[in-house]
Amino acid sequence: MPPFRPEPVTLAEVVRRAAEIVDPDDDDPIIGDFQARFEDADEPIRAIDDLEARVGTALEDLDPALGNGSLAMAGAVTVYLGYRRDEVGAEPAKLLRLAAEAEWDGRPPEVVVAWLADRDIRV
Repeated sequence: MPPFRPEPVTLAEVVRRAAEIVDPDDDDPIIGDFQARFEDADEPIRAIDDLEARVGTALEDLDPALGNGSLAMAGAVTVYLGYRRDEVGAEPAKLLRLAAEAEWDGRPPEVVVAWLADRDIRV
C-alpha cells in the first residue's frame, strides 16, 4: 500500500486559517472582505506562481493606504503559510510572530507592531 499523501492545501483554506488567526471572533469586517476575495480560490497554494503579488493586490485593493494592522497580518500569515504549509495547525500567537518576522525581516511597520502588542506578541 502506498504511503498516505494528504490533500494539497488550497489558497482558500490558507486564507481561511489566516482569518481565523487574525480575527478569531469574526468581528473585523476588513478581514471578512479579505477572506471573501479568496473564497473560491481552490487551487493548491504551492501551485501559485506569485503568491506575494496575488495577496498584495488584494491588500492594496482593500486598504490602499496599507494602514490596517489586522489586514497586513492576514496577508503576512497567508504568505507565510504558503511557504510553510506544515505550520497550518500551529498555535496562533506563534504563527503571528513568525509571519511578522518573515514578512518584514523582523522589522514590521508600526501599525503591525501596535496590533501585535495589543495581543501581547513582540517581534
